[in-house]
Amino acid sequence: MSTADNEEIVRRFYDEFWCRGNPDAADELVAPDLIHDQLPEGWPSGRAGFKELVVTWRAAFPDMREDVLQMVAADDWVVSRFRLRGTHQGAFYGVQPTRRRIEIEGADFLRISGGLIAEWIYFEDTLGLFRQLGAMPADLASVAGPSH
Repeated sequence: MSTADNEEIVRRFYDEFWCRGNPDAADELVAPDLIHDQLPEGWPSGRAGFKELVVTWRAAFPDMREDVLQMVAADDWVVSRFRLRGTHQGAFYGVQPTRRRIEIEGADFLRISGGLIAEWIYFEDTLGLFRQLGAMPADLASVAGPSH
């Protein structure tokens, strides 16, 4: 596949999962044995764990959007920087709904193989997210940076 094809797959990754909240799109976009070691302990691996992640985020932030700020593709890898925005309307990793608007940024590293996302590594401002939700101990809040 071309780098343009891979970029299109990644654009669909943002649109289907993080903007529309459609975990079923994983059946056509994500490899069954997706390599992703950042899932919470006890979750299924691969595509099944990824679908659960989408459902969890969208239940907590039903109006969530992830917008691509930059994207670079080389060979079978696509790297993108994103901005995530949403309103905390459902439980999120033990934090009850706050109705607060959140905004964080992060980066995704996605390896495409055979037209599917085969590996996914991401980094996002998790400290900033929990700070914005008011769910961070005061002594850690200063390390998380300013609230948006």
